[in-house]
Amino acid sequence: MNGTVDRVVEEEGSTRGSSRTDASLSGEDERRDSDHSQRTHETHPDDERSLPLREFYPYIRCALCNGFYIDATTITECLHTFCKSCIVKHFFYSNRCPNCSIVVHQTQPLYSIRPDRQLQDIVFKMVPFLEEDERSRIYAFYKQRGLDVPKPVASPSMYPGKLPQRQKKDMLPQSVFTIPSELDVSLMLEFVGAEKGIENYKPLERKYVRVSGEATVRHVELFIRRKMELSQNCKVDVVCGEHLLEQCQTLREVCNTMGKNALQDGMLVLHFGLVLPAQ
Repeated sequence: MNGTVDRVVEEEGSTRGSSRTDASLSGEDERRDSDHSQRTHETHPDDERSLPLREFYPYIRCALCNGFYIDATTITECLHTFCKSCIVKHFFYSNRCPNCSIVVHQTQPLYSIRPDRQLQDIVFKMVPFLEEDERSRIYAFYKQRGLDVPKPVASPSMYPGKLPQRQKKDMLPQSVFTIPSELDVSLMLEFVGAEKGIENYKPLERKYVRVSGEATVRHVELFIRRKMELSQNCKVDVVCGEHLLEQCQTLREVCNTMGKNALQDGMLVLHFGLVLPAQ
């Protein structure tokens, strides 16, 4: 949506003092907060250290518009995330990921994108007034064109003054820890080792993952590659029970084929190892 993309770009570039970008501090405020954080950390070494929002920019801003994520959408082939409107526009003239240039789909790249609601919830919680401003712009967009406003978008003028406590609670975004219904498969990824000659890889810090049953073994491999920072000359073999899984198999198919024997405490257990490709 043009209004959404324009808002992100405008407010990132020219409205540093607006409510949308209150999180972007001036240089003097940053130094003051940094000094305060340092003193606090020295006084209470066990306390968590506060970090300025700018340090999270690589994780909450879209590489296409350089603004905070709006309708965060992830490419399933490489797990890179962008604003929905940004990546849809990009796919009008290219079928490659803007970040890594992988071919997303030969003819229909839009088939390989999925909404990342949890990431969007995190962005809305981290950036003050971002969700409120976005709702206002969506409402204005539809009204200016004489279109029906979608039901989830409430008019700002509908709630003058202070909102009743219950109404205010209903308008809050869902919790970051809310699990979308489409994430219906819980995975336990067990690393069994690497073949001799494979070095310089990071350990997999998060072995418990919740994903969609429509995700394939290929997606699991991409996740492992990204988290362990594996080189291209390294092959990832994924095994369930005693069966080596094909990349095209969906996790739902694996669950149905392997049955309860593949589950542990309700989680699908996948073992994986790093091997060198056959010569």
